[in-house]
Amino acid sequence: MGFTGYEQLTLTRRDNGVLLITLNRPEKYNAADEGMHAELARIWKDVSADPETRVAVITGAGKAFSAGGDLAMVERMAGDYDRVSHMLTEMSDLVYNMVHCEKPIVSAINGVAVGAGAVAALMADVAIVAEDARIGDGHVKLGVAAGDHAAIVWPLLAGMAKARYYLLTGEMITGAEAERIGMVAKALPREEVLDEALRIADGLATGAQQAIRLTKRALNNWLRTAGPIFDQSAAYEMLTFLGPDVVEGYTALREKRPPRFPSAQE
Repeated sequence: MGFTGYEQLTLTRRDNGVLLITLNRPEKYNAADEGMHAELARIWKDVSADPETRVAVITGAGKAFSAGGDLAMVERMAGDYDRVSHMLTEMSDLVYNMVHCEKPIVSAINGVAVGAGAVAALMADVAIVAEDARIGDGHVKLGVAAGDHAAIVWPLLAGMAKARYYLLTGEMITGAEAERIGMVAKALPREEVLDEALRIADGLATGAQQAIRLTKRALNNWLRTAGPIFDQSAAYEMLTFLGPDVVEGYTALREKRPPRFPSAQE
């Protein structure tokens, strides 16, 4: 099969069945608008079904991995029931399609990764990050619940104490710290990240395919078990998109000032 209809993801076939997926909006630091988010949600089904692909590597064009959700998309979603309902389905597809993808996924986190970018970065089976990259889930700072992947995977990666701290505060983590607390497999100098991710992918692509895929399937039962937690967090995120705090959140970002959330003024 071929990969068709992808405009914001650049797909490059490499040797040994390695598929390089590049988030390609460098002028926006690869922030995900509706188009990119939809492509990120469905690419993993295509990867899983494609007989020519054994391993997928995902990275970002330019200086960033992905700066999260495009702010204009956030504004369009706020208070819009139909958009929010659609996003609830699509964000669930993004997470579960990565979990269910038969092929290993390696992320080369070459720069900042937040929001939807953090989903693709941290839901990967093997994550390689630049030491000076910054990773975060800033949902609470936007005024919405952390829902698009964090509740399902952060406690498994870093433990509950660290997950609670970073998800409740919205603070960012450097790549070096992410490695120290177990969020990623390796942290390296930025210029080495993609090469190392491709080296790992080549090893996986030339290894025993059924053994590797079944090992991934078994390990991901931890994530499947946490599915109800994710479903609840996703619903909570979308619920808070219908409230007033998110409007203040994106307005404050636009105006580059601290937010004054209505829920904190009562």
